[in-house]
Amino acid sequence: MNTQSLTSSLLQQLQQGPALQQVSQTLGVDSTQASQAIQSALPLLLGAMGNNASNPQGAQSLLNALQRDHLGGSPAAAGSFDLGGLLGAVMGGAGGQATNGAGILGHVFGGQSPQAAQLLGQKTGLDSGRSGQLLALLAPIVMSFLAQKFAQQGNAGQLSQALGQEAQASGMGGGGLGALLDQDGDGQFGLGDVLKIGGGLLGKRP
Repeated sequence: MNTQSLTSSLLQQLQQGPALQQVSQTLGVDSTQASQAIQSALPLLLGAMGNNASNPQGAQSLLNALQRDHLGGSPAAAGSFDLGGLLGAVMGGAGGQATNGAGILGHVFGGQSPQAAQLLGQKTGLDSGRSGQLLALLAPIVMSFLAQKFAQQGNAGQLSQALGQEAQASGMGGGGLGALLDQDGDGQFGLGDVLKIGGGLLGKRP
Protein backbone atom coordinates (compact mmCIF):
# COMPACT_ATOMS: atom_id res chain seq x y z
CA MET A 1 0.00 0.00 0.00
CA ASN A 2 1.47 3.35 -0.94
CA THR A 3 1.64 6.42 1.27
CA GLN A 4 -1.12 8.26 -0.59
CA SER A 5 -4.30 8.39 1.49
CA LEU A 6 -7.37 6.51 0.35
CA THR A 7 -9.24 9.80 0.08
CA SER A 8 -6.56 11.40 -2.09
CA SER A 9 -6.25 8.36 -4.33
CA LEU A 10 -9.98 8.06 -4.98
CA LEU A 11 -10.46 11.82 -5.24
CA GLN A 12 -7.84 11.92 -7.96
CA GLN A 13 -9.88 9.49 -10.04
CA LEU A 14 -13.25 11.10 -9.36
CA GLN A 15 -12.05 14.56 -10.32
CA GLN A 16 -10.94 13.52 -13.78
CA GLY A 17 -13.12 14.76 -16.64
CA PRO A 18 -15.69 12.05 -17.43
CA ALA A 19 -16.37 10.98 -13.84
CA LEU A 20 -16.70 14.54 -12.58
CA GLN A 21 -18.97 15.41 -15.49
CA GLN A 22 -21.27 12.48 -14.69
CA VAL A 23 -21.52 13.48 -11.02
CA SER A 24 -22.06 17.12 -11.97
CA GLN A 25 -24.87 16.27 -14.38
CA THR A 26 -26.54 13.91 -11.91
CA LEU A 27 -26.59 16.53 -9.16
CA GLY A 28 -27.50 19.37 -11.50
CA VAL A 29 -24.59 21.56 -10.40
CA ASP A 30 -21.52 22.89 -12.18
CA SER A 31 -18.28 20.93 -12.15
CA THR A 32 -16.59 23.25 -9.64
CA GLN A 33 -19.33 22.76 -7.06
CA ALA A 34 -19.44 19.03 -7.77
CA SER A 35 -15.69 18.78 -7.25
CA GLN A 36 -15.84 20.67 -3.96
CA ALA A 37 -18.74 18.51 -2.77
CA ILE A 38 -16.85 15.30 -3.57
CA GLN A 39 -13.86 16.63 -1.60
CA SER A 40 -16.09 16.95 1.48
CA ALA A 41 -18.14 13.78 0.97
CA LEU A 42 -15.29 11.29 0.59
CA PRO A 43 -13.66 11.97 3.99
CA LEU A 44 -17.11 11.78 5.56
CA LEU A 45 -17.77 8.32 4.11
CA LEU A 46 -14.29 6.93 4.66
CA GLY A 47 -14.14 8.40 8.16
CA ALA A 48 -17.43 6.76 9.13
CA MET A 49 -16.28 3.44 7.67
CA GLY A 50 -13.03 3.84 9.60
CA ASN A 51 -14.95 4.10 12.85
CA ASN A 52 -17.02 1.06 11.95
CA ALA A 53 -13.84 -0.90 11.18
CA SER A 54 -11.95 0.29 14.26
CA ASN A 55 -12.35 -3.07 16.00
CA PRO A 56 -11.56 -6.55 14.63
CA GLN A 57 -15.22 -7.57 14.42
CA GLY A 58 -16.21 -4.46 12.47
CA ALA A 59 -13.21 -4.73 10.17
CA GLN A 60 -13.97 -8.38 9.39
CA SER A 61 -17.63 -7.58 8.73
CA LEU A 62 -16.63 -4.87 6.28
CA LEU A 63 -14.09 -7.14 4.60
CA ASN A 64 -16.72 -9.87 4.24
CA ALA A 65 -19.10 -7.40 2.61
CA LEU A 66 -16.40 -6.18 0.23
CA GLN A 67 -15.55 -9.72 -0.81
CA ARG A 68 -19.18 -10.76 -1.16
CA ASP A 69 -20.69 -7.80 -2.99
CA HIS A 70 -18.08 -5.42 -4.33
CA LEU A 71 -15.26 -7.22 -6.10
CA GLY A 72 -17.19 -7.30 -9.38
CA GLY A 73 -17.36 -9.94 -12.03
CA SER A 74 -14.23 -9.09 -13.98
CA PRO A 75 -10.71 -8.74 -12.65
CA ALA A 76 -9.66 -5.11 -12.54
CA ALA A 77 -6.20 -3.79 -13.25
CA ALA A 78 -4.00 -3.80 -10.18
CA GLY A 79 -4.99 -1.03 -7.80
CA SER A 80 -7.80 0.30 -9.98
CA PHE A 81 -11.41 -0.36 -10.86
CA ASP A 82 -13.89 0.49 -13.60
CA LEU A 83 -15.06 3.86 -12.30
CA GLY A 84 -16.98 4.78 -15.44
CA GLY A 85 -18.86 1.48 -15.53
CA LEU A 86 -19.60 1.66 -11.82
CA LEU A 87 -20.95 5.19 -12.10
CA GLY A 88 -23.21 4.05 -14.92
CA ALA A 89 -24.48 1.10 -12.89
CA VAL A 90 -25.15 3.25 -9.82
CA MET A 91 -27.03 5.87 -11.83
CA GLY A 92 -28.93 3.26 -13.77
CA GLY A 93 -29.94 1.31 -10.69
CA ALA A 94 -28.23 -1.88 -11.93
CA GLY A 95 -25.96 -4.13 -9.92
CA GLY A 96 -28.09 -5.02 -6.89
CA GLN A 97 -26.41 -4.81 -3.50
CA ALA A 98 -23.11 -3.68 -5.00
CA THR A 99 -24.62 -0.41 -6.20
CA ASN A 100 -27.32 0.10 -3.55
CA GLY A 101 -26.00 3.41 -2.27
CA ALA A 102 -28.89 4.10 0.11
CA GLY A 103 -28.55 0.63 1.60
CA ILE A 104 -24.82 1.08 2.14
CA LEU A 105 -25.39 4.47 3.78
CA GLY A 106 -27.93 2.88 6.10
CA HIS A 107 -25.28 0.50 7.39
CA VAL A 108 -22.53 3.13 7.56
CA PHE A 109 -24.52 5.85 9.33
CA GLY A 110 -27.38 3.86 10.84
CA GLY A 111 -30.44 6.05 11.30
CA GLN A 112 -28.26 9.13 11.01
CA SER A 113 -28.05 9.25 7.18
CA PRO A 114 -30.28 12.36 6.93
CA GLN A 115 -28.11 14.14 9.51
CA ALA A 116 -24.98 13.16 7.59
CA ALA A 117 -26.52 14.61 4.41
CA GLN A 118 -27.47 17.77 6.29
CA LEU A 119 -23.95 18.16 7.66
CA LEU A 120 -22.49 17.69 4.18
CA GLY A 121 -24.94 20.27 2.86
CA GLN A 122 -23.75 22.78 5.44
CA LYS A 123 -20.16 22.25 4.32
CA THR A 124 -20.85 22.34 0.57
CA GLY A 125 -23.83 24.61 0.05
CA LEU A 126 -25.84 21.78 -1.51
CA ASP A 127 -29.38 21.23 -0.31
CA SER A 128 -29.88 18.10 1.78
CA GLY A 129 -31.50 16.25 -1.12
CA ARG A 130 -28.47 16.71 -3.35
CA SER A 131 -26.10 15.96 -0.46
CA GLY A 132 -27.89 12.70 0.24
CA GLN A 133 -27.87 11.89 -3.46
CA LEU A 134 -24.12 12.48 -3.62
CA LEU A 135 -23.44 10.27 -0.60
CA ALA A 136 -25.59 7.50 -2.09
CA LEU A 137 -23.76 7.87 -5.40
CA LEU A 138 -20.31 7.73 -3.81
CA ALA A 139 -20.96 4.94 -1.29
CA PRO A 140 -20.83 2.05 -3.82
CA ILE A 141 -17.80 3.63 -5.49
CA VAL A 142 -15.97 3.79 -2.15
CA MET A 143 -16.89 0.16 -1.44
CA SER A 144 -15.67 -1.00 -4.85
CA PHE A 145 -12.47 1.02 -4.43
CA LEU A 146 -11.83 -0.59 -1.02
CA ALA A 147 -12.62 -4.03 -2.42
CA GLN A 148 -9.98 -3.70 -5.12
CA LYS A 149 -7.37 -2.58 -2.58
CA PHE A 150 -8.09 -4.96 0.29
CA ALA A 151 -10.62 -7.71 -0.46
CA GLN A 152 -8.55 -9.80 -2.86
CA GLN A 153 -5.79 -10.35 -0.30
CA GLY A 154 -8.32 -10.64 2.52
CA ASN A 155 -6.47 -8.65 5.17
CA ALA A 156 -8.88 -7.13 7.70
CA GLY A 157 -6.00 -5.70 9.72
CA GLN A 158 -4.67 -3.61 6.85
CA LEU A 159 -8.20 -2.47 6.02
CA SER A 160 -8.80 -1.39 9.61
CA GLN A 161 -5.47 0.43 9.82
CA ALA A 162 -5.94 2.31 6.54
CA LEU A 163 -9.49 3.33 7.35
CA GLY A 164 -8.48 4.31 10.88
CA GLN A 165 -6.08 6.83 9.39
CA GLU A 166 -8.93 8.22 7.28
CA ALA A 167 -11.16 8.50 10.36
CA GLN A 168 -8.45 10.42 12.22
CA ALA A 169 -7.81 12.72 9.28
CA SER A 170 -11.52 13.44 8.85
CA GLY A 171 -12.02 14.34 12.52
CA MET A 172 -14.69 11.71 12.97
CA GLY A 173 -13.62 11.12 16.55
CA GLY A 174 -14.46 14.64 17.68
CA GLY A 175 -16.76 17.36 16.41
CA GLY A 176 -18.81 17.55 13.26
CA LEU A 177 -20.33 14.25 12.27
CA GLY A 178 -18.42 12.49 15.02
CA ALA A 179 -20.46 14.42 17.60
CA LEU A 180 -23.63 14.05 15.55
CA LEU A 181 -23.31 10.27 15.50
CA ASP A 182 -22.33 9.93 19.15
CA GLN A 183 -24.99 7.45 20.24
CA ASP A 184 -23.72 6.62 23.70
CA GLY A 185 -22.98 10.17 24.85
CA ASP A 186 -19.30 9.68 25.61
CA GLY A 187 -18.16 12.50 23.34
CA GLN A 188 -16.77 10.22 20.67
CA PHE A 189 -18.13 8.18 17.78
CA GLY A 190 -16.60 4.82 18.60
CA LEU A 191 -17.27 1.14 19.12
CA GLY A 192 -20.22 1.66 21.46
CA ASP A 193 -21.91 3.88 18.89
CA VAL A 194 -21.25 1.42 16.08
CA LEU A 195 -22.85 -1.40 18.04
CA LYS A 196 -25.76 0.78 19.09
CA ILE A 197 -26.41 2.01 15.54
CA GLY A 198 -26.34 -1.38 13.92
CA GLY A 199 -23.84 -3.88 15.17
CA GLY A 200 -21.05 -2.83 12.84
CA LEU A 201 -20.90 -2.13 9.17
CA LEU A 202 -23.21 -4.06 6.86
CA GLY A 203 -25.34 -6.01 9.20
CA LYS A 204 -23.22 -8.28 11.36
CA ARG A 205 -24.76 -8.54 14.80
CA PRO A 206 -22.51 -8.18 17.84
